[in-house]
Amino acid sequence: MSTEMEAVSVLQYLDNKSILVIGAAGFLANIFMEKILRVAPNVKKLYLLLRASNEKSATQRFNDEILGKDLYKVVKEKYGPNLTELISEKVTVVNGDICLADLGIQDSLAHEMIHQVDAIVNLAATTKFDERYDIALGINTLGPLNILDFAKKCENIKIFVHVSTAYVCGEKSGLIMETPYRMGETLNGTTGLDINHEKKLVQEKLDQLLVIKAPPETITQAMKDMGLARAKMYGWPNTYVFTKAMGEMMVGEKRDNISLVLIRPSIITSTFKEPFPGWTEGIRTIDSLAVGYGKGRLTCFLGDLNAISDVMPADMVVNSVLVSMVAQAGKQKETIYHVGSSQRNPLKNEKFPEVAYQYFITKPWNNQDGKPVRVRKIEILSSMSSFHRYMAIHYSIPLKGLAVLNMVLCKLLDKNVKDFHRKINLALRLVDLYQPYLFFYGVFNDSNTEKLQRMVLKTGLETEMFCFDPKIINWDDYFVNTHIPGLVKYVF
Repeated sequence: MSTEMEAVSVLQYLDNKSILVIGAAGFLANIFMEKILRVAPNVKKLYLLLRASNEKSATQRFNDEILGKDLYKVVKEKYGPNLTELISEKVTVVNGDICLADLGIQDSLAHEMIHQVDAIVNLAATTKFDERYDIALGINTLGPLNILDFAKKCENIKIFVHVSTAYVCGEKSGLIMETPYRMGETLNGTTGLDINHEKKLVQEKLDQLLVIKAPPETITQAMKDMGLARAKMYGWPNTYVFTKAMGEMMVGEKRDNISLVLIRPSIITSTFKEPFPGWTEGIRTIDSLAVGYGKGRLTCFLGDLNAISDVMPADMVVNSVLVSMVAQAGKQKETIYHVGSSQRNPLKNEKFPEVAYQYFITKPWNNQDGKPVRVRKIEILSSMSSFHRYMAIHYSIPLKGLAVLNMVLCKLLDKNVKDFHRKINLALRLVDLYQPYLFFYGVFNDSNTEKLQRMVLKTGLETEMFCFDPKIINWDDYFVNTHIPGLVKYVF
């Protein structure tokens, strides 16, 4: 048997290891930390990087924003009063910032970590499609490089896992392989992409805006527009995936002999099983549709019903992170894993209106007056032109392109529009931002990920504990009995 396929035991690996978790307040990072505390109490140390004004407020953030969540109820039940002791022994909250050199960590603590850290997992990201370019570039592109520089100082470091996104592929269709993006590579063949130059352009733009004393909202809008313009110039549909692709380029180019794993998850949804089914936070990409529909605001679905939406439950993504960390530790190479479902258990868009109707017809959402919202079968609009026609028929408004379409969309979402123009622009932007994903025709090849799943030690216990095989998911059951109830409970 080749070394590629040797069995790995995650539990054995985690014993006595020190792991630095970056972006510790985020959705995935929380599930990652909860999992380790729950299944591997013999881990030596979890260093959790959190942004705060000082150490005290970082600890405060940990207690309020992280431990205070429902997510940790299973761990609390498991350890009872011993949890406080376990956490004080195993968890060190680190006040830091990935946009700074040495991650902004205080010298004495940095010194300790450089001697202790065995593995680094970067889960920090800004995921807004139209984030300010300066912020997205700082967190998604330059941040990973600062983490890598810190990793190179760590004496015992064996692995750096960087969580990216499958959608660094932009709007590619067909089979998308687990291959790296090399420095300066673009999606449309435009040459001249240079990350240092991007950094310089951002600084020049900010300086210009300061000179003319532009108000904060003008600066924000200019930075958002700049991000989208730069992304589109090189073939990416939005600032998020563009800056994530450049982040991959940075760590791939500069890793030297550090073992690097790039995890590319698709659309992340609520937990499938652990620590309990249905845990979610915030409104993620496809969830805004379910929320709008359940509340009676959304009467039509725009998207190609035959296109595949690649979704993956969050706990499975975390399991893939853990197994990849163990499998590639010390291998001194770069490995990419697509963590998604489109190749092995494809989910067509037609499923979303079906399951939403099925759920809300039997368990309607109660509005502010406590009255159940009655949903009806949603009207399907499978192209932009059918969307135009729908609006013209239902709202008797002569349509002149997307602007009017979106004016109507605003009316649809809010009958008493006071701030009409702001809403027009917002809706216009939303349609523009989401369109690539409602009409997405790519399938993510996951050969590496499939091999990785086969490496999990077949002890029965670990096979189940670290499962990320999308084939075991029954989509109807998952959406109707796990995901939508989770949304209703934790998000609505």
